Amino acid sequence: MARKTIRFRRQGREIEVAGFHPRTTFLDYLRLQERSLGTKEGCAEGDCGACTVAVGRVREGRLVYEPVNACILLLGQVDGAEVVTVEDLASAEGLHPVQAALVKHHGSQCGFCTPGIVMSLFTLYHEGERPVSRQAVNDTLAGNLCRCTGYRPIMDAALEACASGPVDVFWSEKAARARHVSALDEDRRDVFVGEGSQFFAAPANEASLAALYAQHPDATLVAGCTDVGLWITKGLADIRKIIWLGRVSGLDRIEDGPETLVLGAAVTHAGAFDALAGIDPDLGEIMRRFGSVQVRASGTVGGSIANGSPIGDLAPALIALDASLELRQGDGVRTLPLENFFIAYRKQDRLPGEYVRRLLVPKLRSGEVFRAYKVSKRFDEDISSVLGAFRLTLDGRRIASARIAFGGMAGIPKRAVETEAALLGASFDDSSSWQNAFEAMARDYQPLDDHRASASYRATVARNLVLKALSEIAHDSTGATRIVGHRGPLAAAE
Repeated sequence: MARKTIRFRRQGREIEVAGFHPRTTFLDYLRLQERSLGTKEGCAEGDCGACTVAVGRVREGRLVYEPVNACILLLGQVDGAEVVTVEDLASAEGLHPVQAALVKHHGSQCGFCTPGIVMSLFTLYHEGERPVSRQAVNDTLAGNLCRCTGYRPIMDAALEACASGPVDVFWSEKAARARHVSALDEDRRDVFVGEGSQFFAAPANEASLAALYAQHPDATLVAGCTDVGLWITKGLADIRKIIWLGRVSGLDRIEDGPETLVLGAAVTHAGAFDALAGIDPDLGEIMRRFGSVQVRASGTVGGSIANGSPIGDLAPALIALDASLELRQGDGVRTLPLENFFIAYRKQDRLPGEYVRRLLVPKLRSGEVFRAYKVSKRFDEDISSVLGAFRLTLDGRRIASARIAFGGMAGIPKRAVETEAALLGASFDDSSSWQNAFEAMARDYQPLDDHRASASYRATVARNLVLKALSEIAHDSTGATRIVGHRGPLAAAE
């Protein structure tokens, strides 16, 4: 029998909630129900970080704190977790080390964004590798956009607070807290809050998920809610049936084989980072710039694909690698090439009641090289204007085959088949043999104008990315073509 409530821990107590609207955000719960007003609402779309809280879950026997944007996190998604907010940090003995360092270095803001900055640094304080680097602090704070006092004092405070290992009460009580969190979901039952026409459901296994989705194919599937959350906060969508995938056993599994990487649909971007970067460092750099730390901690690889966005960063990179997609409907499972999943803008080859189950990503073989580039207005935490990904098979200094995919150039992530054909036989010792490929780009894509980029800009950038990839591979150097993400000898200097 399904559990009719969600359970989570707050301030040392177990909280049990029933009868909430499925679209209720955790930020609304904190501010309107709990009246914990330290967590702020700024952008209401997961960009500014004012609403950052730390969510603790037990992973491989250890309690791990991750930053998330409470404004686009559903209340039901905190089931089975401990949630720490800015109100929880200070004690009778004084401020938390992160708070104390910000005060000491005059890094505190006007008060609106400071709580989010504190909570992001709290997770770095607990989970960051020591010694914590300046780059790690920059990455951690990329999703906290207010800088009233400037970067330097915040950076100084972060480096000082995180110079050594954590010594706060959350660290000293971590084992006990982990036991309490694990106890929240000991029975591993399905969760179903509501009734047939309006509910929040969190199946415990794939059989339950498949059966429930077959019964309610009109329900909205939610993994990290980094996109659906905006349907609610910005589009004011009245979503009445939500099925959360975060409790489905095995859907977050990573199988890192010698030839193929298999990612469960509920693997987060943060969880997939090491495995994807292991295929090629350019994939790692793309994932490092995939949203913010908060977005990467919540958003999932399956959600990124199933969302079907034409400007998603992951899809074109995986299409270039010839990835496949596994989908399940009821008891039936089918596999199709990822590129065939995208039919038209926001339309995918997915049947009613069918969900994305796994991604199968071939690794690079001998003689294959890969490059991927993201172009956006902001360097950090921004949606791509154009993303280009290239996998070339080499025969000595000639191109034997090519797979090229772009995002942002069409209504779907799309291969550049004309360009691929034009590159066959091209020589890295004769740049004039590349000319046909540049001309073919105009036949592959007719991009649109929008608020992120004009059609002419996108066409020019995409063509330049082809040149960039060919030049880097030809000269085995990124010194003249990159500011960050260098490959080869320059990488060690970054």
